[in-house]
Amino acid sequence: MQKASTRLGVCLVLALGAARADEPQARFDGVWTTVVTCYPADGAVPYTYEFTSTVKNSLFHGERGVKGTPGWLQLEGRILPDGSAGLAAQGLVGKERAAMEHSPPGTPYKYRIDARFSDNSGSGRRVEGRTCKVSFKRKAA
Repeated sequence: MQKASTRLGVCLVLALGAARADEPQARFDGVWTTVVTCYPADGAVPYTYEFTSTVKNSLFHGERGVKGTPGWLQLEGRILPDGSAGLAAQGLVGKERAAMEHSPPGTPYKYRIDARFSDNSGSGRRVEGRTCKVSFKRKAA
C-alpha cells in the first residue's frame, strides 16, 4: 500500500508542476516601457517620466533614477491573471516646483496606482492626490 501511495504522491506533484507551468502567471513576464504623466495641480507643474520596467512571475518592478537620491521613483506590485494590478509608487521629490505643496527635493512620497494589463500594453491611474496616468508597452523580445 505504501508504494501505491508514494506513486500517487509523485503523480500529484508532477501534475501540479505541469499545471503551474501552464498557468497564465507568466503571461505578462518581460520588459516593459513605463510612462508616468502627472498633470498640473495646486501650483505644481506637470511632468512625464519614461523608464524601463520588468515583470517576472507576474511581479512588476519599475525604477527611475537612483534609489535614495532626489528624482527617484519605484513602482511595484503583482499583476493578477486577469491583468488587473495594484501598484505601489514611492519616491523622492526631484524638483520642488513639480511637487504638490512644493516639497523640497529629497522629500519622500507614496501613492497607489490602479492598473490593467493586456498581452502587450496596459494603462493605469493614480488613485489619490494629483491626477496622473500611467501607460505600459511591452518591448519586443
